[in-house]
Amino acid sequence: MIVRIMGEGQWKLADSHIVELNRLDDELLEEMESGDEEGFRRTLGALLDAVRQLGEPLPDEALEPSELILPAPDAGLDEVREMLSDDGLIPG
Repeated sequence: MIVRIMGEGQWKLADSHIVELNRLDDELLEEMESGDEEGFRRTLGALLDAVRQLGEPLPDEALEPSELILPAPDAGLDEVREMLSDDGLIPG
């Protein structure tokens, strides 16, 4: 699976990592719904760090279609709300 972090680039992750990403995505969704800005920042950072640590970065010149697009680390609550589906940032 190819994951893009807006403003940073793309990473290739094994499909087996989706469970951990979904756990963090669920936590992020709960924090957004409750308006927990501090928790939102912490969990967004953890989600993006997980992608960076578990994935293999693609070269900048690679333009693969991204299966998941995640917000930039400095994205605000309102910006991320606009990106959400009913399942959060990560479907499933």
